[in-house]
Amino acid sequence: MTISFHKAPSGSSTSKQAGRPLGLEPPVEPMLAKLADELPTGGYLYEPKWDGFRAIVFRGAKGVYIQSRDLRPLDRYFPELHEALVRGLPSNCVIDGEIVIATAHGLDFDALQLRLHPAASRVEKLAKETPASFVAFDVLAARGRVLMGNSQADRRAELEKLLARVKPPIYLTPLTRERSIALDWLSRFEGAGLDGVVAKLQSATYLPGKRAMVKVKHVRTADCVVAGFRWHKSGKNAVGSLLLGLYDENDVLQHVGVTSSFTMTMRRQLPR
Repeated sequence: MTISFHKAPSGSSTSKQAGRPLGLEPPVEPMLAKLADELPTGGYLYEPKWDGFRAIVFRGAKGVYIQSRDLRPLDRYFPELHEALVRGLPSNCVIDGEIVIATAHGLDFDALQLRLHPAASRVEKLAKETPASFVAFDVLAARGRVLMGNSQADRRAELEKLLARVKPPIYLTPLTRERSIALDWLSRFEGAGLDGVVAKLQSATYLPGKRAMVKVKHVRTADCVVAGFRWHKSGKNAVGSLLLGLYDENDVLQHVGVTSSFTMTMRRQLPR
């Protein structure tokens, strides 16, 4: 299948139109992963699981559109990354990956969450203080062709060729076909803020919205306080995620993360 990209309207290279391909228009649901206790064997590619914001980047002829996991635009929250993607990605491609903020102590997910601020001046200040990076790990379209029907192995080969000359803050995720190396990553990378390891079947096509990959995460448990929740994208009859907190040494409740791995049945039961 062939695709062509719309040109950006005059003076509007940051618009959704600028990064939109005909035949592969945003939103595109990202392919997801199901949780497992062990890494699978036989015919898999293994990659680090990045602790960041999932993002699909549509690079058109003259601009970029960054789509979030929940199908919303992310461009305004990462202006420095938007411009870097315009400069660094080849035209006419759609790349799946993760937005991360790296510090001397590892990846900082809290710094990412601070970016989701309504004030443009605040976002611009944070963009200068804690610039973001984009880690690419899949390609949905390239060189005028939709690749979602190609195998994972073929898409990885195309991604490596496509990003052979990219420079920071754009990166190509590491990959191994050796399960022993992936197991080493799982133990070594925990302190760096990485979430675990993802296994992708080499023969698999890209399946939007399907849990077609396997992820093994670092196991850490804690008894948390449910301090609030967010509604699901389907409406105000289902919970999207629970906001979790822990009390510090001064008995002050601190936000520590979210949980969102619920079935739709459970999501509708939680508000009752």
